[in-house]
Amino acid sequence: MHTAPTVSFRRIALLVAGLSMFGPFAIDAVFPAFPRIGNQFAVDKLALQQVISVYLLAYALMSLVHGALSDALGRKRVIVGGLLVFIAASIGCALARDMPTLLFFRALQGMSAGVGYIIGRAVIRDLYAGDEAQRLMSQVSMIFSIAPAIAPIIGGWLLGWGNWPLIFWFLVGFSTLLLAVTLLWLPETHPPQARLELKPLALAADYLAIARNRRFLRLAGAGALGFGGLFLYIASAPAVIIDLLGLGERDFAWLFVPTIAGMSLGAWFSGRSAGRISGERAIASGFAVLGLSVLWNVGYNLFTDTPQVPWAMLGLSLHAFGTALIFPVLTLRILDMYPRQRGSASSMQAFSVLVTNTVVAGVLSPLLSRHGLHLALGAAAFIAAGGLLWWLELRAMARSGKLAADQGQ
Repeated sequence: MHTAPTVSFRRIALLVAGLSMFGPFAIDAVFPAFPRIGNQFAVDKLALQQVISVYLLAYALMSLVHGALSDALGRKRVIVGGLLVFIAASIGCALARDMPTLLFFRALQGMSAGVGYIIGRAVIRDLYAGDEAQRLMSQVSMIFSIAPAIAPIIGGWLLGWGNWPLIFWFLVGFSTLLLAVTLLWLPETHPPQARLELKPLALAADYLAIARNRRFLRLAGAGALGFGGLFLYIASAPAVIIDLLGLGERDFAWLFVPTIAGMSLGAWFSGRSAGRISGERAIASGFAVLGLSVLWNVGYNLFTDTPQVPWAMLGLSLHAFGTALIFPVLTLRILDMYPRQRGSASSMQAFSVLVTNTVVAGVLSPLLSRHGLHLALGAAAFIAAGGLLWWLELRAMARSGKLAADQGQ
């Protein structure tokens, strides 16, 4: 196994978490600016939602390329290239003077934003295995989960000092800092002798083989759908905070802080449980917590017409906690299925999450965000579908005898 002895475990955790943060940060930091962008460009809420949807669609499509490029060219080179493109795209967003220009550069942001998230997970698995990899993945999740909480808060603060382009100038500064730290800290974890030749037809065949693998579909689907219910609230943040709760553009912390608290705590428990309980038990615990979040969200919205903080947000904390328990274990199992194609496997898993999120942001959020109960039922449907896929995976493992072997370890 290729290792980087000059880089500490903690430094790798901080670096990979930072690289994973800038993509989601570019989604959530913009939410508080929606009213101002709409007023300046004279567009409605549906058009504003495309600021997110266009970004996510480009992110999803390019996620299929980033991992394969890193398998062929090396991890560090692709990450550095992606950061350079993201910086240029953020400058374009800040200078945009009409909606089509803003959407063009948002798409360019999305095309480059996935390099840190997708390739960072492959870096972890390049360096570590087993329980150690799960602990590092959980530490990264804890740090990474700060982004959705602080991004809208920072966005709101920046709006207090200037207009919405200031948010994109902040992204320029943040990604430039990441570029400098990457050049200084990140070792190349995928040496030339381990790289695959970049052949488009062979790459397409590999992706098709992964996409047709039933086990991959069960594992990736369970994670994507479990997170999809949480992302429904994240994508609907302007409607939840401003319309349903009647709060202001600087009050997005009411949604994101409880979410991040749940995710950080869940990631901490996931790291502590590595090597102590089986992956199956960790995932079962995660789905049990997700079930509790459904009971609270649906029950609360059935018995109130005017949701109030903090009670309206308690279910989100539970949902985030359960998701953070599940995701590291599912991710490592997917990467372990393809030891020579970890970049491609990471890309395909990310693609499944991003396609789900794109549908959520572009279709489901506008339909469901007018009422708290509709959002709660939508999240419940996602959790139920994810739980069904995990149940099917358990049945497949039991038939193959792998479940008993894993639980006996």
